[in-house]
Amino acid sequence: MKGLYDRLKVRIMKKILLIEDNKDVCENTADILELSNYEVATAENGRVGVDKVRTFKPDLILCDIMMPVMDGYEVIEELSKDNETASIPFIFLTAKADKSDFRKGMNLGADDYLTKPFEEHELLEAVTSRLKKSDFLRKEFSKNIEGIHEFLQDAASYLNLEHISREYRPKKYDKKEFVFREGDGAHTLYFIESGTVKTYKTMESGKEFVTGIHKAGDFMGQLSLLNPNGTYLETAMAIENTEAYGIPKSAFIHLLYENKEVAHKFIDIISNSLIEVQEQLVNMAYSSVRQRVAKNLLDMFYKGIIKDFPNEGIDIPREDFAGMIGTATETAIRTLSEFKEEGLIKMGYAKRIILLDKEALQHIVDNR
Repeated sequence: MKGLYDRLKVRIMKKILLIEDNKDVCENTADILELSNYEVATAENGRVGVDKVRTFKPDLILCDIMMPVMDGYEVIEELSKDNETASIPFIFLTAKADKSDFRKGMNLGADDYLTKPFEEHELLEAVTSRLKKSDFLRKEFSKNIEGIHEFLQDAASYLNLEHISREYRPKKYDKKEFVFREGDGAHTLYFIESGTVKTYKTMESGKEFVTGIHKAGDFMGQLSLLNPNGTYLETAMAIENTEAYGIPKSAFIHLLYENKEVAHKFIDIISNSLIEVQEQLVNMAYSSVRQRVAKNLLDMFYKGIIKDFPNEGIDIPREDFAGMIGTATETAIRTLSEFKEEGLIKMGYAKRIILLDKEALQHIVDNR
């Protein structure tokens, strides 16, 4: 049993590569790290260090600057050429206190530096901080409210911002109730926990241009929070009973502008509808009505809005569907009728659409 425990312990130990030509410094630093439960490998110069990175696969690298064969600057430049090694946290060790050396190292991509001689607590604090940040940046967060809360808490810890980590409570919206309206002050980013919401813009003619149908796991209001006028750019209305969480604009701004790594992670999480809107506009510009109808039907099916069974899914008003594809309601209805006659779809309970031949619909989309 003890052997199994020891194997598991080794498995979870973080691996640190120490590249240092001074034997005493190398041995003392390695001892401190090993006593703190890190697995340590050492290299006596930059060339050996680069080779060991490939085989040892460290979680973090500590590297002296002034070394024979290959100095620290050359090491980080070499590792930056490979995507697998470029993202490894890198801390410079240097006996120099010249700010130009620090600046050069940071410009090359170093995450931190320690000036020799350093105290034990300085070494461990730097290592712990960089490993913690690396773990956050590599972590994948699920697109549900638990994953969002986890991201907010981890991001708050990463940025040392306590106020963005608190739990947010959901608000319920009845069918046809507005979540927000075009032109209102944009103060909140919304995350849909359950239900379905349509977003749309009202055109000068009074008609609605549907910009998206959003389901559980989607965000709404991203672009509006960046609008210089400070207002929502579209209207959001529940098309079935919905629960949504509101994240304050202040937290949104901190996550976007406080740190570029956090911003990249945050943008990846909230970018669902931004990509869809772009694809929708391209689709409207270059596709026929039949292609647009087929694509939107498939998109809604794969998002789980349209189901395989007649008593599931939601009833999408035909004027909303027409707004999504940018055509008149009559044209949308006529195209759906054609698809029904061709055996591609059928109408189920409450005129809910059921797809019968997804391959044929995809063929229509692809046949440009």
